[in-house]
Amino acid sequence: MRKKHPFLLSQHSQNCLRGFHQRSTNGTMTMPEPDRIIRLKTVLHRSGLSRSTVYRKMEEGTFPPRIKLGISGAGWKDSELNRWISDPPRYRAPSPRNDLDFG
Repeated sequence: MRKKHPFLLSQHSQNCLRGFHQRSTNGTMTMPEPDRIIRLKTVLHRSGLSRSTVYRKMEEGTFPPRIKLGISGAGWKDSELNRWISDPPRYRAPSPRNDLDFG
């Protein structure tokens, strides 16, 4: 019988920790839904805000930040806009993530 190293995780455990799988309602493992990126026209329609208000609120940190899609393209994460729509007064943009920050 092969002895397992105490710090090694099974492939299933590694995938769960990485977020590759989610447990569905029937108990099976599924891949997570990818977050959609939506464009400004859709953001304006769904939020009911004007373009200038969206950009002002982004500067204040009270609206989801945009994501650069290229030289002249930008979009917003659908999940972040949904979070803002669910409670606009309490929304605070997530702080920028530093991949080297382990604390």
